Amino acid sequence: MKKYPTQFWVAVLCLGWLFDFLFWKHTPGLSFALYSLVTLLVGFILLWREGVHPSTRALLLVPLIVFFAAVTALRREPLTALLAHGLTLFLMAGLVVTYRGGRWLEYSLADYFARALALVSSAFVRAGAFLVERRQQQRELAPGSFWPVVRGILLAIPVLVFFAAMLASADLIFAQRLQAFTDLFNLDRLPEFIFRALYILILAYLLAGVLLHAAERSEDQSLLGLEQPLVPRFLGFTEAAIVLGSVGLLFAGFVLIQFQYFFGGQANIHLDGFTFSEYARRGFGELVAVAFFSLLLLLGLSTLTRRHGPLQQRSFAVLGGLLVTLVGVMLVSAYQRLVLYENAYGFTHLRTYTHVFMIWLAALLLAVLLLEVFERQRAFALAALLAGLGFALSLSLLNVDAFILRQNVRRAQAGQELDAGYLASLSTDAIPALTDLYQSPQMSDSLRDQLGAALVCFQARNDSTHTDQSWQAFHFSTSRADTALAQVVSLLQAYTLDASSTWPGLVSTPLGAQIDCLGSGMD
Repeated sequence: MKKYPTQFWVAVLCLGWLFDFLFWKHTPGLSFALYSLVTLLVGFILLWREGVHPSTRALLLVPLIVFFAAVTALRREPLTALLAHGLTLFLMAGLVVTYRGGRWLEYSLADYFARALALVSSAFVRAGAFLVERRQQQRELAPGSFWPVVRGILLAIPVLVFFAAMLASADLIFAQRLQAFTDLFNLDRLPEFIFRALYILILAYLLAGVLLHAAERSEDQSLLGLEQPLVPRFLGFTEAAIVLGSVGLLFAGFVLIQFQYFFGGQANIHLDGFTFSEYARRGFGELVAVAFFSLLLLLGLSTLTRRHGPLQQRSFAVLGGLLVTLVGVMLVSAYQRLVLYENAYGFTHLRTYTHVFMIWLAALLLAVLLLEVFERQRAFALAALLAGLGFALSLSLLNVDAFILRQNVRRAQAGQELDAGYLASLSTDAIPALTDLYQSPQMSDSLRDQLGAALVCFQARNDSTHTDQSWQAFHFSTSRADTALAQVVSLLQAYTLDASSTWPGLVSTPLGAQIDCLGSGMD
């Protein structure tokens, strides 16, 4: 940045303006992915010109950034989109803090926290310090060089006004264009322009600080807790063993009581007088929470417990392995409860999230056990990061809304009830699959009747929200949905939407059914 300071400030100001151009009064769509990739490219170019080159391991983050940035323009499903946006920003921040050192694979949780604070500090401070430094250098090299620019601008303004007025009187078309240009600066819009200019400058300032951090403070020369633990191990092995052992006995008792349900399932529930809702809905959430807090317990004890000699180390690993095994069995129980609940009531967002989350939580538990056995507890941060990335990656590739749609239609084909209103509440990610199923010759007439009603309900919702037609708001999911709907729009004319009742209304189907677009409120 010191070699080309002018180009540096022009670049970050352009990035600030690009943010305004892409997002001001536009529905987010392609804009986030485009802005993320442009910012990434500009950052690489600026740093490369300064002779600051990235480490090879830091570049491993780039494909992940590109993938999740692309997902933001491909998926509309709420959690998938939220994770994609969040992970894009998180991974870009990770690239900045490890740009030159590339030791992010060795980070502990403390390293992530410390580097996050350092990055925030740099965003607010580094650019200001850089400006002061450059101002001092300019004073030493060319005193007063700033004021001739100001004087030149002040002298140019009246000259430009005079000649613009003369040219406007000479040509009516030029006068119209000049009037349209000056209308942009009317007093009615002045507060808006001031606000937009202000946040463009603030964003440029913050981006400058972030890039300066990558250039000057991303060496990763020292990592926290690498030479000695940040928190001394003050807990004795005996105390930790009693805690792990007692919790393990409690879990073992629970598993023994539950074991009959692994092979009896629905029959045993009915014999004991429980319903699906009582057995499943109250069960899987609590068991997942137990698994999560068991993970925290094992991590805490592993961090704080003193272990002298290989015997105590192996004994602690055995107790931890027993705990993880029992928690794994409990996760199997939670998974079975969730499957029973889905079979009885259908698939929803929350149930699908929990499905995928339990798999990655089990993988993280196994990773923690292996790290304990091989005495690599510091790598937990990497294991947790990979599990989180795996969860988000799974949702992105799964296409959650299309998955929910197919599973619920499959249940309906097996004779279960179908909530067409709930299908209509899914995002545009599900519409191509919904139109395919609607046109499938394998669908019964009654089921096709309901799927058509779901499409009509979706159209009613979409027409009221899909108002921004700018290219910045373009989204691949919406585009695919519009293309799919165009293929069946003539077939949907046989349906009648009555919007005079509850919004978005009731649909009268060709077979005479009345379907509420609000659905039954599945959770």
